[in-house]
Amino acid sequence: MTNTNALTNQLGTYLRDRRAKLDPAAFGFSLQRRRTPGLRREEVAQRANVSATWYTWLEQGRGGAPSADVLDRIARAMMLTDTEREHLFLLGLGRPPEARYRAPEGISPRLQRLLDTLACSPAFIRTATWDVIAWNKPATVVLTDYSALPDDQRNVLRMMFRDSRVRAAQPNWQSVARYVVATFRADVARAGATRNVQSLVDELCATSPEFAAMWRDNDVQAHGDGVKVLHHPVAGPLSMEFSGFAVDGRPDLTMVVYNPVTSADADKIRDLLKSKSPPKSRTK
Repeated sequence: MTNTNALTNQLGTYLRDRRAKLDPAAFGFSLQRRRTPGLRREEVAQRANVSATWYTWLEQGRGGAPSADVLDRIARAMMLTDTEREHLFLLGLGRPPEARYRAPEGISPRLQRLLDTLACSPAFIRTATWDVIAWNKPATVVLTDYSALPDDQRNVLRMMFRDSRVRAAQPNWQSVARYVVATFRADVARAGATRNVQSLVDELCATSPEFAAMWRDNDVQAHGDGVKVLHHPVAGPLSMEFSGFAVDGRPDLTMVVYNPVTSADADKIRDLLKSKSPPKSRTK
């Protein structure tokens, strides 16, 4: 048996398994005269707008590889989750589907509690378009008091190029800004969100010649970790290790964590947290 045939048969097995676990009533089909559980092949074909004969061949491992469009229609017909849809594409085409960007819907209370357990480590959650949607208390005193900003202004890229205090906090702003632009470009492309950020890109190109030049360079860069120094207006220099983490089950989100490098840096953050009126420093 060839590798192609083996993959095709795995696809058919997976489709049969998913189909058998679907509730016909939930899809508007009658429960009468059914000998087996789940939807019938012709019902899936009808919902996916494909030939019932061709769909039957697909489950039987006949008829060749399906197209991405057909797999997408079958995924919608079966109401597959994103994880199930990705698995369907991996079996059918040997690759994941193209990214589909969806606006974030916030985070779970459990994820917020995770942020809050980082007592001395500023941390926040950002979307694929670099909008900050959650943060912890250390982030408000070391990075930015995001709660004081309108929702549409809580964007890392916009703050990097539009807020003079961000520039003042970065000892090597030019290098940091280039990293941000290159990583941002890679993120939005990976998420299929290029059109969604076009208005932001246009705004920054019109208001910041430096951003416009960096954007024209077309550089891309992957996420990494490292150490950076932030010049805080009250605490002074803060050496911080930074890392980005994917959020399990939420490929559209990234958790960014800054850890103090030394105990002295941690003490400075504790002092800021104890302050009755923490400053609203706006650094990345």
